[in-house]
Amino acid sequence: MNEPGSAGVAARRPHPIEVRSYEILRSQVDLSSLPPLRRAVVERVIHASADLEYAADLVTDEAHLERGLAALRAGAPVVADVEMVAAGITARRAVCRVADPAAARLAAEEGLTRSAAGIRLACAEVGPGAVWVVGCAPTALEEILRLDARPALVVGLPVGFVGAAEAKRALRDSGLPQVSNVSAKGGSAVAAAAVNALLYHGGPR
Repeated sequence: MNEPGSAGVAARRPHPIEVRSYEILRSQVDLSSLPPLRRAVVERVIHASADLEYAADLVTDEAHLERGLAALRAGAPVVADVEMVAAGITARRAVCRVADPAAARLAAEEGLTRSAAGIRLACAEVGPGAVWVVGCAPTALEEILRLDARPALVVGLPVGFVGAAEAKRALRDSGLPQVSNVSAKGGSAVAAAAVNALLYHGGPR
């Protein structure tokens, strides 16, 4: 596993089950017309969720993904909103401050959720140019939009019926380089998968 800020894309040899899963996926949905990074992200999100609707639901831009990939290859920090997202990013150790006691204190003092407080702490720690990954809390995504984070990429895929779709719409409207989706679905696994797609890009699958 790479340390935080370490450069390079992970070399990996996929398990035969993963190889077979991609074969089945590609037999059910044709994404060959997509540009390479967008296809990689959409396929890995579908692979992680077994949900073919992400082929139409996921929203991103190839230039945004190229920017994120360049940042990752240059060793940019990856920041996650919750530990489940951080644990799912298998090729890079992510910064996650949601469990930090300082996040609990900040949340109580400022009336924030713990996830939003963790994002605020992380922003002060990593500075501009990080890759931000939100898979759980819409409030974490809202906090990124409030801060002067100057991200290389925001993967905003929080899940839920309260505020998730609205936070993702606000991310798209912000003009920040992003990966999001239109519906209320999302989650830690799909957010981590989107980042892993970039970290694994160019390696064997």
